[in-house]
Amino acid sequence: MKYYLIAGEPSGDLHGSNLIHGLKGADPEAQFRFWGGDKMAEAGGQDNLAKHYKETSFFGIVEVVRNLRTIKRQLLECQQDLLHFAPDVLILIDYPGFNMKMARFAKEHGIRVFYYIAPKVWAWREWRVKSIQRYVDELFIIFPFEREYFPKHGIQPIFEGNPLVDAIEARRPSLPSPEEFRRRHGLDQRPIVALLAGSRRGEIKANLPLMADLARRFPERQFVVTGVSWLDRSLYEQQIGDSGIRYVCDQTYETLAAAEAAVVTSGTATLETALLNVPEVVVYRTLWFQVKLRPYVLKVPYVSLVNLNLGCESVAEIIQSDMDITRAEKELRAILPGGEKRTRMLEEFARLRAIIGGPGASTRFALRMVELLKKKR
Repeated sequence: MKYYLIAGEPSGDLHGSNLIHGLKGADPEAQFRFWGGDKMAEAGGQDNLAKHYKETSFFGIVEVVRNLRTIKRQLLECQQDLLHFAPDVLILIDYPGFNMKMARFAKEHGIRVFYYIAPKVWAWREWRVKSIQRYVDELFIIFPFEREYFPKHGIQPIFEGNPLVDAIEARRPSLPSPEEFRRRHGLDQRPIVALLAGSRRGEIKANLPLMADLARRFPERQFVVTGVSWLDRSLYEQQIGDSGIRYVCDQTYETLAAAEAAVVTSGTATLETALLNVPEVVVYRTLWFQVKLRPYVLKVPYVSLVNLNLGCESVAEIIQSDMDITRAEKELRAILPGGEKRTRMLEEFARLRAIIGGPGASTRFALRMVELLKKKR
């Protein structure tokens, strides 16, 4: 069968690559075409990569508005490419702003639509539920709490675990020890605190200066920011200033494995950090009016995936518009070795891993997809 996949961000590229591996195992005759990144290209063939997410990832209202013409052009390009490939199914991976439009287009042209990693309608833009009902044939979810949410809105989702577990377990054997990580990157012997400032330019500009101020409060520790290769190192260095923060590139799991704690922006990274058993504080800086509007627009009590899946505030969430790091400093000290919150947080992370489920989710999702497509035929 023929599969067309669309992922618009690094996390989607990762999950898409693992899904492609699973689909190839479940369907040896599988043919692929996709929008994604290097990982999907490695799994499904470089020649089958129609567009890289580096060209399609826009963050925040301002950036989206500024690039509306580009986004519209890319949407038309994707629609034409989809029709030309004529797949048995369109598999959409997160990235709802773009992918929901593609869902409607595909449905109107008689192409089956699977949505893998559901839009976070439980957090905001709940009106998208109606679009999912109308344009998505099967919804595949990766968070346990979504099993209760979607049936309340007339959608029966499919849950087979979380593919992040697969990604982490695949990498775990090759992760260096803290000593080896220090040696590779020329770090000293101070304990390491990992900084995950986001994967988009706007996120880094907003959050890394706050993290730099925090690092200055902990001279006895070594703060290491995990950069991404599609953004210039100079972007990070401009925000780091004289804070002493060290920079490493495309080494997120390696940095977390060497760290005794982490400061993380909201998003998938919060869950990755917890699954790697690293105590964390979530910080996110946004505009003042967005902070004020949060209780009215956010449909869930938490922003981190850790807390949402546990159903309680396990990790501290510090969402603010200014640069006050008083609470961030207090919360970080509380989860460092000897801190009053560290042991309990690690116990809650063990419960989280049990809730999320074990490895093999990508394979299980792929088998279900192939099974559903064969039944339809």
